[in-house]
This record gives sequence, structure tokens and C-alpha cells, in this order.
Amino acid sequence: MSTIHVPEGFSYVAASLVSTVFLLQYQAHLVSTHRKLSGIQYPRLYAEKAEMEANPAAHIFNCVQRAHQNTLENLAQNYMMTLVLGLTRPKLAAAALGSWVVQRIFYTRGYASGNPKNRNSAFGIPFYAFGMLTLIFGSAYSAYELVAAGI
Repeated sequence: MSTIHVPEGFSYVAASLVSTVFLLQYQAHLVSTHRKLSGIQYPRLYAEKAEMEANPAAHIFNCVQRAHQNTLENLAQNYMMTLVLGLTRPKLAAAALGSWVVQRIFYTRGYASGNPKNRNSAFGIPFYAFGMLTLIFGSAYSAYELVAAGI
């Protein structure tokens, strides 16, 4: 039977993973609030173009809904990369995912302004670049190290 060894410092990875729950709850709250303000009923995911043109609240609802959806679309891969990198460099993995979470807050707030171009703010880009580049290249290198070590 194999034994799984969790590296020292892996609790930081756990904390960074939990931080995404707070991000998702924040985004879900925004979506719910703007759904009510726009009058878009369940189960519809988005307002139609005519609704957005007639009601600015429907446009903002679509923006916050899209920010939340985009986060969900990227979450699984970011979890996977964080866990793989965390097996060799847990503090770096936690910092990278934490940076991505901070960027997602800027992203969401920018999108919620009603101008989709504001989603990529000058404040958020450095957090995104650090987080994503570290997760992508760090997890690939970590996987290489684990394979090379026969683990």
C-alpha cells in the first residue's frame, strides 16, 4: 500500500483553495443582487439584447453573471495546477492561487461597472500575470520533477 506524504507547508495550499469559496460567494451575491434589480427570472442565465437596451440593470446583470461564469470556467484548471505545484512548492502554489483570487476581485468589480473593458484593470493585470504564469509553468515543472523522481 502506498502512503501519501503531504509536504510541509501544504496548509497554505488548503487556505488558498478555501479563499476561492469566498470569491465565489461574493460573485454569487452580486449575481443574485443584480438579477433582482434587473428582473431577469430563473432559469435564464442572461438577459436578451432587447432587455439590455431597455433596462441598464439587465446589462449590468449580464456583466456580473459573465464574470462569475468565467471564474467557474477557469476554476477546475486552477485547482489542478495549484495542487500539482503544491506537491513540490506549496507556498508558491498558495501565493499564485491567492494572486489569481485577488485578480478575480478586480476583474469582477471592473465587469460590474457595466463596461466589459474595465474587467482587465491595470491593478488586476499584475496579479493575473503572476498567478497564471506561476501556476502554468510551475505545475508543469512540478509534474516533470515528480515523474523524474518516480513519484
